[in-house]
Amino acid sequence: MTTIQAWAALNAGDAFTPFEYDPGPLDADEVEIAVDYCGLCHSDYSVWKNEWGVSRFPFVGGHEIVGRVVALGESAKGLKIGDRVGLGWFARSDLTTLESIGGDHNLSPGNQPTIVGRYGGFAERVRCQWVWATPLPDDLSVESAGPLFCGGITVFNPIIEFGVKPTDRVGVIGIGGLGHLAIQFLNKWGCEVTAFTSTPEKAEEAKSFGAHKILSSRDPDEWAASSRYFDLIMSTVAVDMDWALVSMMLAPRGRLHMVGISPSPVALPAFVMISEQRAFSGSPLGAPDTTRRMLEFCARHDIKPKIEVFPMSKINEAMKHLEDGNARYRIVLENDFEDRPN
Repeated sequence: MTTIQAWAALNAGDAFTPFEYDPGPLDADEVEIAVDYCGLCHSDYSVWKNEWGVSRFPFVGGHEIVGRVVALGESAKGLKIGDRVGLGWFARSDLTTLESIGGDHNLSPGNQPTIVGRYGGFAERVRCQWVWATPLPDDLSVESAGPLFCGGITVFNPIIEFGVKPTDRVGVIGIGGLGHLAIQFLNKWGCEVTAFTSTPEKAEEAKSFGAHKILSSRDPDEWAASSRYFDLIMSTVAVDMDWALVSMMLAPRGRLHMVGISPSPVALPAFVMISEQRAFSGSPLGAPDTTRRMLEFCARHDIKPKIEVFPMSKINEAMKHLEDGNARYRIVLENDFEDRPN
């Protein structure tokens, strides 16, 4: 194959149209993946709209990719033709940095995102450095695995990073694309899970994901009974809240952790944080090793995102569904190119 078929936006916010490109020779440390499914994430939307000012066009999005290895560079390691793999936000790292050598590839300077300066998974094939092509456990659903490589690892990473214990009491703010996965992980981890939601009708669904308790994220009066209660509160939302009052629900040595990006800076009272030795933190996606452990945990406990599947040729309809806030809770595109490889 000398060209790759894809769906691309030629300018910020343009409709996606058929696009073909020549990927050139496969780099020695790269793999080529035949795309079976690709999740549609809000980060794809942000880069499509150039909200972060880093986008390059034509834009081929897609960074929640599941497919099969169809080509290997001579230096690619640990994979073979035909392996089922997934690819997330990162497509390449400098493996000589101290961060990568220490296993923190996700924190290495100069990492290349799959959809910034590269063509992503809204295509029949995609390429990446071998270290970021993660094998899928046999028991994992191929159709629903894609969102685990962004939404899933985003909320699983802090569980590993901060040593969350099965005895911990954890609050999850937001029951959306991130939050519904965080609840499942934390429930199976053994934690007591409280879901904070602004939508009362989501309460029963949150319980079906594994939440033991429900609190309103819009009514601080409900929070008073949970003063000094939570060992961890994980915010998955991109909205502003009264973070000072939220921090008062943390137990001594409790942690307020952000994986959703609030529009405004987070203001926390120093005395409230210092007096109970509380902590505030944030984290990006996880390293390859953490991603593998997450996938194994998902396969063991049958954890999967709730998805809606669109054919990739309906990408504009799928993007509109996401833009209108109607996704419940992750959108997955199925490759339907005519010459899709078997």
